[in-house]
Amino acid sequence: MSKKRGLSVEEKRSRMMDFFLEKKDFFQLKELERQCQKEKGITSMSVKEILTSLVDDGMVDTDKIGTSVYFWAFPSKASQNRKRKLDDLTNRINDLDEKRRILADNVKKAKIGKENSEERSQLLKDLEEKKQEKTSLLKEIEKYRECDPEVLESVRKQTGEAKEAANRWTDNVFSTKSWIKNKFQFEESVIDKQFGIPEDFDYIE
Repeated sequence: MSKKRGLSVEEKRSRMMDFFLEKKDFFQLKELERQCQKEKGITSMSVKEILTSLVDDGMVDTDKIGTSVYFWAFPSKASQNRKRKLDDLTNRINDLDEKRRILADNVKKAKIGKENSEERSQLLKDLEEKKQEKTSLLKEIEKYRECDPEVLESVRKQTGEAKEAANRWTDNVFSTKSWIKNKFQFEESVIDKQFGIPEDFDYIE
């Protein structure tokens, strides 16, 4: 035997609204927890959650009188809510219909002058050929980019900066070698061998 399926949130909301509209009275939370479980099959633990959602949606009214909080919903209010919802949906449908009409008009206008014809087909063919020619020329230009004066000047500048940086490090190496030589009385050849410095190590001209 299959287990009985519990009520969904929407089913609980619908049953609680039916309860209010049938009773046409004011209730406190404790009363609702007891009566909704008994008459509508809504577990008492979920009554507060469902009630809060109905209040948030404006379907159930609430007010505090003294130290007690009361809840109610009358058929007239439910009818007004349904009418307002229907009006909102109707307005949305009208707005969407207007947008659809405008889009249809724009599509119609956009098609003017673009009807299939021999002349249009030839123009499109010519356009495609020009695009391919442009792509080919751009590739050809890229081959000769290295000869561009601006590119050459940029390379010369970068080369000069790299040369200066290399010579600064060379100067640092010579200074370090001199310090080690004076401090520890090592031969220069020993220092070169120890640190892997080649014999022809020198400044870049």
